Amino acid sequence: MLTQEMAAEIVEQTMIRLHRNINIMNDKGVIIASGNQNRLYQIHSGALEVLKSGKPLIIHDENLQQWEGSLPGINLPITFQDSIIGVIGITGDPGEIMEFGELVKMITEMMIQQSFITEQLEWKQRLKEQVFGELLKEHFHEDSIKQRLSLIEVTLAPPFQAAVLDLGLTPLKKKDIMQIFADTFYEAQSLIGYLTGNRIFVLTSNLAEARLKQKLTTVLGKLHASHLRIGIGLPVLDYTHIRHSYHEALQALQLGSSEQHLITFSEIETKALLASLDERSKLQYIERILDPLSDKFIETLDHFFKNNQNIGECAKSMYIHRNSLVYRLKKIRELTGLDPQRLNDAVPLQLAIWLWEMDRNKG
Repeated sequence: MLTQEMAAEIVEQTMIRLHRNINIMNDKGVIIASGNQNRLYQIHSGALEVLKSGKPLIIHDENLQQWEGSLPGINLPITFQDSIIGVIGITGDPGEIMEFGELVKMITEMMIQQSFITEQLEWKQRLKEQVFGELLKEHFHEDSIKQRLSLIEVTLAPPFQAAVLDLGLTPLKKKDIMQIFADTFYEAQSLIGYLTGNRIFVLTSNLAEARLKQKLTTVLGKLHASHLRIGIGLPVLDYTHIRHSYHEALQALQLGSSEQHLITFSEIETKALLASLDERSKLQYIERILDPLSDKFIETLDHFFKNNQNIGECAKSMYIHRNSLVYRLKKIRELTGLDPQRLNDAVPLQLAIWLWEMDRNKG
């Protein structure tokens, strides 16, 4: 628990404040950190006595010869979880340093406790990410998954639902981001962690989709990230289907509008079906429907459908006159033989536009 790196940090921070030499000895009485580098790795006999007795030891000039490898000062036991794990020594006149000796001991033990808590949190986070990685595999041992979840006091129960956040640019540090999630989601029934790059996975259990959306909307408001987008997969009832919900969340990010912050798979399910077609079929369909149209007319169609075929709203979004839009729609009907304002004709045009967008984004 008391590593050399941690001891060196405690010595550095304490000496800044006290302007006294500090030594930290491990549970073998070896000096592992000191303001005096020449004393490193020496046996401190005074520390050995403290480890043996469990009591503070004061060394004066008068009894200095009794404690080989020691200097005048006070030596105090470092306690963690009711066990002595080392000794902290403050060099100097015992009469001068006695008054703040206990304070130094308390601060040292607090730093060790904080380091332990941080280490435990990091270990739990790594385990969450490992478990989620296992759940994405085609074959895994469910009992092994549940055993590891029990170590971090997490219980997953159906329905399960996965979401993926693409963070974009954010000024927040990772620990601050994870704290936002911890404040929003019930940790005992969810797994949250980092994927590759700047992406975060969220796996919830026993949570309605409407509540998941509410919580993710709350996270959106707290992250203050530019271009942040969230894809949400469909709910599933079995551990083995969690990977499907995850891949659906990725597809929602990939196929959803770049202007949307929260995209569910159900919103882009038709696009996902189109994406599963072979490339030749996609290109053949795009060419057959859209080949007669210029880029200007294709973009007009795209805006028209995104505005739910509302001529007024579409003209406003494109910054063109209403009559100009009506003229373009008429030309599209003449060139393709399909009327964007009729449902039966709008469907093949919309499918072609979606395939065109996918091909453009892929490029």
